[in-house]
Amino acid sequence: MPTDFWGNAIFSVVPTIALGLVFWFIMRAIIRGDRVERAEYARMEAEERARRAAAKDANPAG
Repeated sequence: MPTDFWGNAIFSVVPTIALGLVFWFIMRAIIRGDRVERAEYARMEAEERARRAAAKDANPAG
């Protein structure tokens, strides 16, 4: 009887834990991807602002 109890308990909990880990990995990948995308976009935006500022300084007439 104790063997059946522990076996059932393990087989009941393992799928829940496995599904939770899969969900965690997916969410982690999404959040990291978003963070990297935002950092890259900010870098590109800063480059563009610097390029426009340099062009404006080089051509003060307009």
